[in-house]
Amino acid sequence: MRLSTSHIASLLLLSLLLMSCRGQLSEKPPISPQQNMQFQNRFNAQEQNEFFANNMAMRPPVEGTIARGKLRQNSELYQGRDENGNFVTEIPFELTQSFLYRGKERYDIYCTPCHGKTGDGQGIIMTGQYGYVPAPSYHRQASYDMPDGQFYSAITEGIRSMPAYNTQIKVEDRWAIVAYIRALQESRNVPREELEEYNVDIAQLETEYQALKERQEALAEERAAGAGEEEISAERGQQLYTANACQTCHSLDGTRLVGPSFAGLYGSERQFADGSSAVADEDYISNSIINPGSNVVEGYNNVMPPYNYLSDGEIQSLVEFIKAQSDN
Repeated sequence: MRLSTSHIASLLLLSLLLMSCRGQLSEKPPISPQQNMQFQNRFNAQEQNEFFANNMAMRPPVEGTIARGKLRQNSELYQGRDENGNFVTEIPFELTQSFLYRGKERYDIYCTPCHGKTGDGQGIIMTGQYGYVPAPSYHRQASYDMPDGQFYSAITEGIRSMPAYNTQIKVEDRWAIVAYIRALQESRNVPREELEEYNVDIAQLETEYQALKERQEALAEERAAGAGEEEISAERGQQLYTANACQTCHSLDGTRLVGPSFAGLYGSERQFADGSSAVADEDYISNSIINPGSNVVEGYNNVMPPYNYLSDGEIQSLVEFIKAQSDN
């Protein structure tokens, strides 16, 4: 049987294909008969390009231009503020069930480590050993009074030690988180009569709450019992000042920050937002650490969270450190 030229060529091609499928690794570049744009003259991020005078391969946008899809003139939607710069009071999206569940999903991912599952500010890293400023609870009057735009702004721009999430969370998802925060707040204020209309085991909830309360009281007693053995000094207070990031809000040189400066604080007359006043003695400073919303200094906002996780010895050490700033 004589093979034609076409048969011979087909057999050779089949042999080459079988040889190429041997499963062996090779360091040689693959053969690309049709290269298209597999190889091209391009530059990686931050790479140098001598074509331009400043050698920058990454080119900034042309001055006065905006990329398609980046024109964000609606300040209420993108900034949470109206045309006068005031925070908006309503979420600019329809509050559907899917929207709220989306907010819950994003909240669980980005917010629970600090703010906790229920929004009580008791997230996993808010235990006092990581040096973070305690996250404020959403279940306080100051948080209830905050307009929706202020929550959105905090997520977008960051606040105090909280970073901005504008590059991580989409605009609509930020508003969804705000909606879920409002749902968490509402969940704390549902009348018992309304709960009884649903299939909710109220007795079980009360049992769990009582058990949690007892654990918290036992922990407080344990801390109080060991307070007598704690070191109380201005040096320790300085360490706590840094560990709890107090410097983000309270300066030591008189500079005005989010909160009053500690410079000259002890022994000074403090004027409060409600028109009353008091001398900043040890009791006042201690109470301001534990319950900062009780006496808000005039000219400042009630944004400081309570540092009630600190032991008595730690609070006293902070008081000694603050007193030392008036002696300098």
